[in-house]
Amino acid sequence: MLTLEATLAEPSRQRDLFAGLIRIHVLVHAVHEPIFGLAMMEELNRHGYRIGPGTLYPLLHGMERGGLLKSRLKSVDGRRRRLYTITPSGRRALRSAAVKVDELHHELHEERPQRLPDIR
Repeated sequence: MLTLEATLAEPSRQRDLFAGLIRIHVLVHAVHEPIFGLAMMEELNRHGYRIGPGTLYPLLHGMERGGLLKSRLKSVDGRRRRLYTITPSGRRALRSAAVKVDELHHELHEERPQRLPDIR
């Protein structure tokens, strides 16, 4: 099982790789319905990512600052919950990411990826 917290001891490039995948997961769910942190942590766990609030909430806030998500507070059972929805910019980013993920998936599963040019 992949754990984002476990990758904190690994090189930052590894952390960044998983964080990018998690951002795509967030956008995939936000395109269908408003999301909130706890539900997103549970969904990510279902996909094998163990991510805590100290990692997820800064990631969501960063996606909001970057214009991919917008949030609003909603009262649910007497508690305030921050709901995130995807923005038009987030939709465009998700469409672009889907193309890149499809390309990468194809290359990952090829017998041998296309050879790179020889350096001479």
